[in-house]
Amino acid sequence: MKAQALADHLAENTVDDEYQPLNTYFPNEEVNSVEAISKDTNAWEMFFDGAVNTKGVGIGAILISPTGQHYPATTRLRFFCTNNTTEYETCIMGMNMAIDQDAEELLIMGDSDLIIQQAQGEWETRDVKLIPYRQHVEDLGKRF
Repeated sequence: MKAQALADHLAENTVDDEYQPLNTYFPNEEVNSVEAISKDTNAWEMFFDGAVNTKGVGIGAILISPTGQHYPATTRLRFFCTNNTTEYETCIMGMNMAIDQDAEELLIMGDSDLIIQQAQGEWETRDVKLIPYRQHVEDLGKRF
């Protein structure tokens, strides 16, 4: 029945010379906050993100030096985990990269509100599997 409804819709709405596809691009539709950051510090910047899908788990981070040098890193995790675990793994990888570069000040940015808020102590870490990750991020953060 669903296939017939789709066929009927397509038959009634044929594409002709006047057809113009919808413009579905909405700039900044996913931006929920913007913050100006002073560039006159010696802070390094780190952007991190992880992804879980049916093909596996991938993580990536980009470390940017105060002079603008970019240090990207990506890898695949060889174990299945949740999206939140993936985000923690990615953050830890990026922080370790910054430690290896002797960064003294690090500005960390990611799209996981849960990880950011837990790392800042704003939110409680209730998932027992995430507690060691949050503790490790906290311990690494003491180096900056």
